[in-house]
Formats: sequence, C-alpha cells, structure tokens
Amino acid sequence: MLIVMSYTAGQAEIDAVVNAVEGMGYKARPIPGSERTAIGVLGNTGYVDDVVIRDLPGVQEVIHVSKPYKLVSRAFHPQSSIIEVCGVRIGEGCPPVVAAGPCAVEGEEQIIKTALAVKAAGAVLLRGGAFKPRTGPHTFQGLREEGLKLLAAAGKESGLPIVTEVMSPENVGVVAEYADLLQVGARNMQNFDLLRELGRIRKPVLLKRGMSATIEEFLAAAEYILAEGNPNVILCERGIRTFETATRNTLDLSVVPLIKEMSHLPIMVDPSHATGKRTLVSPMAKAALVAGAHGILVEVHPEPEKALSDGPQSLTFQGFDKLMEEIVKLRQFLGFAG
Repeated sequence: MLIVMSYTAGQAEIDAVVNAVEGMGYKARPIPGSERTAIGVLGNTGYVDDVVIRDLPGVQEVIHVSKPYKLVSRAFHPQSSIIEVCGVRIGEGCPPVVAAGPCAVEGEEQIIKTALAVKAAGAVLLRGGAFKPRTGPHTFQGLREEGLKLLAAAGKESGLPIVTEVMSPENVGVVAEYADLLQVGARNMQNFDLLRELGRIRKPVLLKRGMSATIEEFLAAAEYILAEGNPNVILCERGIRTFETATRNTLDLSVVPLIKEMSHLPIMVDPSHATGKRTLVSPMAKAALVAGAHGILVEVHPEPEKALSDGPQSLTFQGFDKLMEEIVKLRQFLGFAG
C-alpha cells in the first residue's frame, strides 16, 4: 500500500501516519518527493484495511499495490531516480554514460593501458572483472583481490570510477573497499544473501538481469537491496537465454522502455555479453541508447585475440574509438550535449 500525503502535510502529520502503520504491525517507509511525501507500507502478505489510515490529517490518497516489488515501483516512487557514482550521474534526463574495460583484469600493464585508452575515447566508468564467475571450473577465474588492487590503481591513474563484480556476501566488504559501483552478475541475480548484504551498504549497485529471469523477478531482486536500506541501484539488461544459438544471448531491448514505465530505477545495457560477437556490439549499443537506456557497458581489450576471458566479444581500442565517435553524434541527436 502507498499513502500519498497532501503537499501541505507537515512532519507531525507524517509521523502520525507512520506510527499508525507501525501500530498495525507493518513497516512504514517515508518517500520524500519534490512537492509531497509518500509513505510505503511494507510487510503485508495480503490486503491492508485502510480505514484507520484514510481519515488521518494530511492523507490525500491511499493506493493499494499488489506487486511483489514495491520500493522499486513507479507507484511507490513516481519520480525517476538519479544514481551518482563518484559524481557521474546516471538516470533519466542525464546524458547516457559509457562504462568500458576488459572482461577480466589480467595484469597491471593491460588494465592501466585499457583504462587510459577508454578514458581518452570518452568513457566515464572503468569496468573490469577481478572475481570471475565462469561456467567451467578449469577456466580463468580472475586475480581476485590482487585484481581489485590493479583495478583501483588503473582507476586512480585514469581518474575513472570503478565498476566490478562481487560474487558472494563474504566478499562485499573487500570489493567495496576498492570499487565505486558493485556489480551483481546474471548468475547471482537471485543470490538473496548477497543482495541483502549489498542492501546494508550505501555504495551503488549495478544489478544484472538473470539469463532466464522475468521482468517481475528482475525487479523483485532489486527490491531485496532497497528493502535493506540501499536505494542506489542501477538495473542492467545483458541478454536472456532463448532457443537462438547464433548469438551468445538474445538482447531484449524492449525491457528498457518497459522498465522505465514500471520502475524509477535507471537501466543500462550490456551489448557485449548479450551478443558475444564483436561485430554486433556497436550496433546494439547504439540501439540500446535509442531505446532509452541510461548507459551501456562495453568490453574493451588491447589484444582481444589474447584475452583470457571473452575475447570474441571485446572491442579493440580502435573499435571503441569509432563507437564513441558515433555515440557523441547519437547523444546530440537524442538531445544531449556532447
């Protein structure tokens, strides 16, 4: 249930509604807006009788929400959220951002060289994997904490904020020491212990859609993070598993405008993991921005043919330069400067 307060409601009236909700055995979550405050009611498993609430001073409207996700929904939070990552603003009305870097951190020279190259081309976030979830146990699993240190050094050298994946609740603390944006990979979208732990920190989280997840499951996963108190969540579409085998996954771009209707959270797109083919990354990156994505994640490697992870989907420096030149023009077409 969502309780919409009048724009004239003062703090005493808001507190009275919160106390009434908690007196009914539910949690009350005030959601301040630019003109008025809304109060979300959480913890109910069925219909909430609103008779006690409806006639309280300052209450304008009571809306019953039946979705399993509430805090991430437009009904609870009509205004679009802007998430900041070290000064980089991501969300509706902001110029779409580009995060770029290698799939995996392989060494100091590789990650610093790549960081400087993507920064020069116009990327505003440096992505790279230190902990690598791989399908097979005998493939490269990442440099782990040493990789985090190298990634942090590259971020400092280039001046770019860092986005990297965290795989388990036990690693949240150490990854948060180095990273500015903590990524939850597709395989961990429903690792609920991990989501809860990320909800207890205040660093922004990039939540990727599971490869077989419905949109409702995707938003419900984000709800776990917000329910623990961390509102700084960015969603990411990275392709879903279908019957098609010509591409690594099937990039569902319809999810971008649909998510923007259903949720106030920003959404980015990862065309590298979605397609798995270098030649398809740039076209789908541009298509994602036209569809309304708030940003894209692109894999870039100095020598993709020698990459220890996902070389076939990684752009060369020259390929990334060309993509960024096209994105600058596309941003202008979409009404953003530069």
